[in-house]
Amino acid sequence: MYKQSKLKLYRIVIRPIVTHASETWVLKEAIIQKLLVFERKILRRIFGPTKENQIWRVKTNEELDKLIKHKNIINHINPLNAEFNPICHLLTLL
Repeated sequence: MYKQSKLKLYRIVIRPIVTHASETWVLKEAIIQKLLVFERKILRRIFGPTKENQIWRVKTNEELDKLIKHKNIINHINPLNAEFNPICHLLTLL
């Protein structure tokens, strides 16, 4: 299976399941870190290791961030929270 197909599968199936009802979540730092760790673990499986000078290594967080164009799970959740919260929603309309 191609990397882009796996990434699409993650974005269409897995991410919505993980973020179900996230509009009601209080995003504390601990929850944010756990979500980011979960996402990076999946992305490392999708994109695999990098071969540098005949040595295999794990991709860094920055490399993964570039590969997904900074569209991580937290950036996906924050707009959902703003839509759910009526005050935040009104502020976004101004």
